[in-house]
Amino acid sequence: MGLSGAAVVVPPGATFPNGCHICEVEIDPETGIVKVVGYWVVDDVGRVLNPMLVKGQIHGGVAQGLGQALGEAIVYDRESGQLLSGSFMDYAMPRADDMPDIVAKANEVLTPANPLGVKGAGEAGTVGAMPAIMNAVVDALAPLGVRHLDMPASPERVWRAMGGSELLAVGC
Repeated sequence: MGLSGAAVVVPPGATFPNGCHICEVEIDPETGIVKVVGYWVVDDVGRVLNPMLVKGQIHGGVAQGLGQALGEAIVYDRESGQLLSGSFMDYAMPRADDMPDIVAKANEVLTPANPLGVKGAGEAGTVGAMPAIMNAVVDALAPLGVRHLDMPASPERVWRAMGGSELLAVGC
């Protein structure tokens, strides 16, 4: 007979992980293609029990956020309502060559809400990535007067925001 134990812990309240994401982008002025060239994350997920697992969750979340910020869009035909992005041939997901090197660090601030001092880490990469990437894109376009851009920042949307449609209209 082996040794065993069990416990049920009911935390007194929610835990709140937090973090800081910094993104550097380069934009091709001819095509509007956005390239994420640098990405840094410092997250507080409480006590980190498995550093490799937490970094993997952060990296995967950043990839998901990058996809949503730069390419993923559900598109329907305006007249028929037919889904036009119904396969991965039409729905842009991030690929390995879209991903930058990600520097991920932990700032462990233990929570008193549970015996281990842990907080959540599962969505930390995604939640921080979308605003960090979109803010970097808008910041890069600010000298051209761009103050807002809806997701996804696809090459066409970025190109149009840079004045590409005006160039097209005058035949350049």
